Amino acid sequence: MDRNALVGAVRDRLVRLPEPYANCWGVVPAPPPVDPPDLRPALRRLEAATRALERVQTIVAEMHSPYLISRVLPRKEAVSSSAMEGTYSTLDELLSEEEAEETSERTGQVRDYALALEALLPEASTAGRAIFTADLVERLHRDLMKGDSTYEDVPGETRTRVAWIGGSREISRSIFNPPPPDAVKPCLRDALDYMRCDDDQDRSQSLITRMAIAHAHFEAVHPFRDGNGRVGRLLLPLMMAAEGIVPVYLSPYIEAHKGAYGAALKAAQQRLEWHEIVGFLSDAIVGTVDDMLTMRTALDDLRHEWEARRRFRRGSAALHALDILASYPVLTVNRLRDLLGISFPSAATAVEQLVDARILAERTGYTRNRVFVAKEVLSIVNGRE
Repeated sequence: MDRNALVGAVRDRLVRLPEPYANCWGVVPAPPPVDPPDLRPALRRLEAATRALERVQTIVAEMHSPYLISRVLPRKEAVSSSAMEGTYSTLDELLSEEEAEETSERTGQVRDYALALEALLPEASTAGRAIFTADLVERLHRDLMKGDSTYEDVPGETRTRVAWIGGSREISRSIFNPPPPDAVKPCLRDALDYMRCDDDQDRSQSLITRMAIAHAHFEAVHPFRDGNGRVGRLLLPLMMAAEGIVPVYLSPYIEAHKGAYGAALKAAQQRLEWHEIVGFLSDAIVGTVDDMLTMRTALDDLRHEWEARRRFRRGSAALHALDILASYPVLTVNRLRDLLGISFPSAATAVEQLVDARILAERTGYTRNRVFVAKEVLSIVNGRE
């Protein structure tokens, strides 16, 4: 870590790391700012993001659009966030393995992310900001890392060893050295106090500002040896849910702009240039909302196209199935039966009709436990219209 790259207020927070790294320094991050930081360089971007979030909330409230709250979106979030940490899967693989109930370790880790998010969003909506506790962070990490056989520490327990960011196995080449192990829990408390707005910073800082600052601070604390990025990015939709709004999932945008993301984190952590991370997160929200609304329009158009391919009997299971394929583009007959609350023969007939209409395609080649996919939905969700 280049100490000369640190602004004076950050250099003042340097402490010696314990052996065998006593010749190196770590940064004990100051608590996130209670007073509003200078965001003038990012103000227009922040205002655009605020409008974008408001637009999503209005559409969901007035039109009850299922596409903006589809179960596919948190799974796409899980795929992108995991990929940034070297765990690669695809949305298609994840959805397919969920239906087949046969999950590899790689896809299982991505699934664990999605399931943790699904489980916690309702809790955050109910509990509000009070959800942000050390127990929550430990639970998130435990849920995300329990399937990683290469993780050397105990999932959910904060680190007891020195860690650094960048430089691979060489601390001498690191980009940033987080605090020593004995300072991790106090620094994590600072981050959680800030997320809960214990000092009433919500009176002078917007939600987007608080999300950006909390994220940068959490990543600077680096409470675990691995998995910090995934936990930190998962906290972002939880912060939105805790405010009572429909969350947008930012990891696909972040993955697509990793260079700018890393630069913004570096500016905030090393130079306390909070406007950089606020600006980046604002761009992420605007870009994500634009993609969501484009997806919504494309799926609406696809739904109309499907109806033109075949004359579906009014009230039929096949017609009702069209309403759920945006959330379940990969499914089995049993899944459709359960979702529609119908008999297995009725679900099988509906699937057969959808295959005949080229809406679904069978992909396993099996005679039993077959998996069907709406390829056009996956193409739209993945941004490949």
